[in-house]
Amino acid sequence: MPASPNILLIYTDQMRFDALGCSGNPDIQTPHLDRLAAGGTRFSRHFVQHPFCMPSRVSMLSGRYPSNLHITAMGVPVPQDLDIVSHLVGRAGYRTANIGKLHFLPHSNRDHREPHPPYGFDHLEISDEPGAYDDAYRAYIARTRPDQLEAISRHNCPPAAHWWRDAVKFQDTVSHDLVADTWQTVPFVGDDDATHTAFVGQRTIDYLNRASKSDAAFFAIGSFYSPHSPLFAPQRYLDLYDPDALTLHEMPAEVLAKADEAGYDEATRRQAMHGYYAMISEVDHWVGRILDTLDATGLAENTVVAFTSDHGEFLGDFLRWGKGYPGPDCVSRVPLLMRVPGAPGGRVCDALVESVDIVPTLLRLAGVPLPGHLDGEPLLEALRGDTFAGKPGVLMEDTEMMGGWRSWRTDTHRYVLHHDGTEHLFDLNANHGEYHNLADDADRREALLEHRLGLATKMINAYHPKPQQWCY
Repeated sequence: MPASPNILLIYTDQMRFDALGCSGNPDIQTPHLDRLAAGGTRFSRHFVQHPFCMPSRVSMLSGRYPSNLHITAMGVPVPQDLDIVSHLVGRAGYRTANIGKLHFLPHSNRDHREPHPPYGFDHLEISDEPGAYDDAYRAYIARTRPDQLEAISRHNCPPAAHWWRDAVKFQDTVSHDLVADTWQTVPFVGDDDATHTAFVGQRTIDYLNRASKSDAAFFAIGSFYSPHSPLFAPQRYLDLYDPDALTLHEMPAEVLAKADEAGYDEATRRQAMHGYYAMISEVDHWVGRILDTLDATGLAENTVVAFTSDHGEFLGDFLRWGKGYPGPDCVSRVPLLMRVPGAPGGRVCDALVESVDIVPTLLRLAGVPLPGHLDGEPLLEALRGDTFAGKPGVLMEDTEMMGGWRSWRTDTHRYVLHHDGTEHLFDLNANHGEYHNLADDADRREALLEHRLGLATKMINAYHPKPQQWCY
C-alpha cells in the first residue's frame, strides 16, 4: 500500500447543491452519494467561481480564480503549460488519470480523433459529450458493445458542433440527430450499460482495479457528463420518479406572471426535473459501484474520495434553464462531499467555501507543498472536525455575459457589480430574496456599501503579480 493516500475525484456537470437526498431534497434518490456524505464531510455552502463549464473547471483544478488565469469566458483553450493538480501531484510521484469529461479545449470545433494534450495526466480517456464525437467513449462502445454505436449517437449533436461541421465541411464517422429541445426528457434508446455515465463509471472501476495491484499512489478523476442536458437516462431511472409528485421550487407571483412571455409552464418544468433527477440517480448508481470497488479492493482505507460539480442548474427557477448570469445559488452553489481515511464522518460544514479550496486541500492531504500562486485555502480543519470559520464571502467572475461582472456572496447577501457600474444587491435571508434587487433601496445603503467594499478588497487581495527577481 502506498505511503501517500490515493485521491479519487468524482466530478459531475451542472448539478445543483440541493440535488441530493442528504441535502434535504425530499424527492431525489441518491442513496450512494448520501452514503459517501455519511462517511465524510458535506460542505453545504460550497460555491464555484464561474457559472460556465470551461472556466469553472480550470479554476477548480488549478486552485486559482478565473481572472488570475485570464480565463473568464467559455471557448478559451487552457494553456498546456498551466500547472493544475495533476502536474503538482504527478511531480510528487502520483500516477494520474482523467476518465470522462475534462473540457479544457472547445470541443465543438475540433476532430476528437486527434490526440488530446495530456495536461499532466498519465492516463486519459477524454469524452466531453455523450456520443457526439469520435472519442474515447465511442471507442469503448465500439470495442465492448458495437451493437450500441447507433444508439449512443442519436441523442445529441451540440448546435455549435453542427454549425462548425457545416461551415468547414467536416465529417467524422458519427451519424446522429440534432436535438432541438435539450430540455425535453427522453429515455435512452440503447442498453443501460452503454450510456456515457456507464462508460465513465465502468472505466473508473477498471482503473481502480488495476491501481489496487500497484504500490504507487494515484490521483484519478472520474468525470460524468450528467446531469447536463440533453435530458436522457435509462428507463429504470426514469421509473424512480413521478413527475407530477415532484416538489417545485417556489417563485414569487410577479415572476410567475411572466411565465407565458418566457415560454415557461409547470408541465415542462416537471418533465425536465424528471429527467434531471433520473440522470443524477444513474450517476448515484455508478458512484455506489465505485465505492464498492474501493471497499472490495482494500483501497478505501487509504483513498481520499471527493465529489463535486462544475456549476449548478436553474431547472426552471427564475423561469430559466441551464446556467449563467447572475450566478444565484442554484447556479453557483454545488455539492462538495469529502471522505478522508481516519477523519470523522457524518459531518456537515455550513461555512462558506469555494471550489478553489479543493486543490489546496488535496495537496495538503497528499503531503505536497502548496504553490504560492494558489487562491484557495485548505479545508483540513473542517475535515478533522475542528472549529472552522470558512470565508467571509465567495467570489464569482464572468466576462461572457452582460458585458462582464463580478459577484460577492456572503452569509446574508449577494452583491453583483457590472462592467458599467450597475449594481445589484440581493437579501438572501428574505423570502424570495434572490429575485429582488435592493441596490437602489435607501434602507439597504449600509449593506450595499459593505458588500461593495468586500468585493473591492477581495479583488485586490486575490491578485497575484509576477514575482520580483530583485528591487530593480
